[in-house]
Amino acid sequence: MKPYLLADTNWKAVKNEPFEIAVLPWGATEAHNYHLPYATDNYQVEAIAEEAGRLAWNNGAKVVVLPGIPYGVNTGQADILLDMNINPSTQLIILRDLITVLNRQGIRKLLVLNGHGGNNFKPLLRELGLEFPGMFLSLCDWFGLAKREISFREEGDHADEMETSLMMYLKPDILLPLSEAGEGFEKKSVVTGIREGWAWAERRWSEVTEDTGIGNPKFSTPQKGEEIFKVVTMKIASLITELSALNPEDQYR
Repeated sequence: MKPYLLADTNWKAVKNEPFEIAVLPWGATEAHNYHLPYATDNYQVEAIAEEAGRLAWNNGAKVVVLPGIPYGVNTGQADILLDMNINPSTQLIILRDLITVLNRQGIRKLLVLNGHGGNNFKPLLRELGLEFPGMFLSLCDWFGLAKREISFREEGDHADEMETSLMMYLKPDILLPLSEAGEGFEKKSVVTGIREGWAWAERRWSEVTEDTGIGNPKFSTPQKGEEIFKVVTMKIASLITELSALNPEDQYR
């Protein structure tokens, strides 16, 4: 039994456990080039949440990892077959309902563990922070952490070297060989500010990539995937451990 993993535990184990923090993995269901499955974001974020929860629990953190949300914001991919979209306003409703439960039951800290680049939880958590002043609401984008900690030969942000390597480590049996993958070539915006990254407009996915990937996966290996997994889960476990012990009224020095 995994007492930190809500999906695997039971009422007998849970009812007297003084949980301090809940972790909510949130992914997406979308095409990932030709070689990765639609549930790539979900497989990754849920595996990272479970392992980080295990490490944090062993460190003494009173953490519970909630079942993941498998749908994310895919508004720029409306014409990609079966890329499933939920709007940010829907995410706000889901978060509000789940935070209401946690708040009512005395679990006053939440870490949203984000596994999809199209999800933007900061404005949602800002709004909900006003509604629930007794809650400590926090966010971690695991992929941003990975790219901060590890160097990759090929740049990208979707079905790229990083994601492919991690999936080679986590789920090798459901991947197609790299010979089946597209190159992940991305067409850039003709608008200077958008192309240089200091302005923004949503990418129209089918117009910027032919294979739904952005970033060439050809240098991916399961060994890189294992390194990503270990580095990211250890860092997030440390974050969970700190948040579990945190007194929100004494968080600034």
